[in-house]
Amino acid sequence: MRFWGCSRARIWGRCWSGFDRDGSPWIASPHFRSMIGSMSFGNFLVRSLHGGAITAVDAHSDRSFARHAHDEFGVGLVTGGAQRSWSGRGAVEAARGELITVNPGEVHDGMPIGEERSWSMLYIQAPLICEIMADLTEGRTANRELHRPVVADRALTRRFVRARRAALRADPARDLDEELLALFGGLIGTPPPSASGVDRRILRIREAIDDDPAAQHGLSAMAAHVGLSRFQTLRAFSRLTGLTPHAYTMQRRLDLARRLIRRETPLAEAAIEAGFADQSHMHRGFVARYGYTPGQYARAHRIRAAISYKSGAIFSH
Repeated sequence: MRFWGCSRARIWGRCWSGFDRDGSPWIASPHFRSMIGSMSFGNFLVRSLHGGAITAVDAHSDRSFARHAHDEFGVGLVTGGAQRSWSGRGAVEAARGELITVNPGEVHDGMPIGEERSWSMLYIQAPLICEIMADLTEGRTANRELHRPVVADRALTRRFVRARRAALRADPARDLDEELLALFGGLIGTPPPSASGVDRRILRIREAIDDDPAAQHGLSAMAAHVGLSRFQTLRAFSRLTGLTPHAYTMQRRLDLARRLIRRETPLAEAAIEAGFADQSHMHRGFVARYGYTPGQYARAHRIRAAISYKSGAIFSH
């Protein structure tokens, strides 16, 4: 079958991957520029790699995403256009050729500047990055954050391209560890901001939600528990996390649902266990925050192979 003038394998393996064969962003390729007129927006490619330790997402979309978070470290490259987003460091903008980063649990959103943008992300499970951080600090700490949500550094961009190429190999062997060490060694160079002045009572509320996101966390009950008014609780919690308590609870439920889905829990069961009223509520949360459905996420992690989807239609390899 031919698709946009290429075989599916070629589209999803090269043209749509976001990079040319030499590793340069595909937006710079004359071949891509000749294709883009016939490309429909809202296209994603999700690949689960190396036992689920890394998820690769390549996308071209005009979609705006609601505030959300991931339970993995995320590093990616804007391969076309530009986007504006809210991050843990405030509002930022990223253009073609710039790296974007996100920490586990860091609230962010995203919207195109102009009609659409394209990007390529690697989402990496925290235990793998903690091992890398421990190596980089010679064992002093395994807990470090990425403190630059947008990085304009050509050397680091080349490191990302090499790390992505290694991750996409069926047998990355030693070079994936080496490339990730080189990439994250360059990304953690900025010291963390001060965490002083955070109200411990608000931290207790966040910890309660983190400990049991499926439970009911009403604003009135939480405020009464820590001795604050509802408005004080809402304002302080939003300042700390970037989300209202309800939105933060929904995000943590999505995190739990994703973990359950990666363990091949049936979708309806995962929705209930994660605290959603039903599967349709979980479905809406996925699409609003990630752009793909729970079913698409499940298939990517179940078969451990590349899948593509366009407006909900799955194209199997």
